[in-house]
Amino acid sequence: MTWRVTWATARRVLAQLRHDPRTIALLLVVPSVLMALLAWMYVDQPGVFDSVGAPLLGLFPCLAMFLVTAVTTLRERRSGTLERLLSMPMRKGDFLLGYAIAFGFAAVVQAGVVAGLSLTVLGLDVAGPAWAVVLVAVADALLGMALGLFVSAFARNEFQAVQFMPALLLPQFLLSGLLVPRDELPTLLSWISNLLPLSYAVDAMQTLTTSPTVDASLWVNLGVVMAFSVAALALGAATLRRRTP
Repeated sequence: MTWRVTWATARRVLAQLRHDPRTIALLLVVPSVLMALLAWMYVDQPGVFDSVGAPLLGLFPCLAMFLVTAVTTLRERRSGTLERLLSMPMRKGDFLLGYAIAFGFAAVVQAGVVAGLSLTVLGLDVAGPAWAVVLVAVADALLGMALGLFVSAFARNEFQAVQFMPALLLPQFLLSGLLVPRDELPTLLSWISNLLPLSYAVDAMQTLTTSPTVDASLWVNLGVVMAFSVAALALGAATLRRRTP
């Protein structure tokens, strides 16, 4: 792997994102508007926004990053860009890591903007420190990025990439403990929930809503989320193949 090639790939992707207003809106505006809408819905019910807002603060950026990463990477595959790049002195690790750096930077900016807006303007009140909330939101956004890179290999067009969102993320949302506590789920569903990364993302945010200190359970949940992200990136690297020999 060559760092010069990796950074060149990352800069190219960031330049593309910077000149795409619709993608920027999807990354920054849409999650912020959803959080604002959620706060407005519960404006007359004190405490409700604080309890549900923190977990969704991690889920909304994850969904947005998943869509943007999956569609953008798929476009590279279908346009022949990936084919041309891999025919050059570029390894699969250079390509994938370059994309991960670019979208990872976008994930950090996105999570920071949405978390900052929620904790200040929207008045989201959590017991834990603000930096920990931002850290978990960033980890969730990175998870969405990694999953998007992974599923882009299995879609033939942008519409199919979007279809992966309800197939892959909606079951995780339902079993994450946000709607029903995980320890109250039927046994089989509880076991399945333990295998899903969003369950640990929600656990981390729910811990911050009630605990003023950062304890070991938060780091365990974050570690699991990041481990899933690394695994998704590794699987994504395994799918990077040229169409021609």
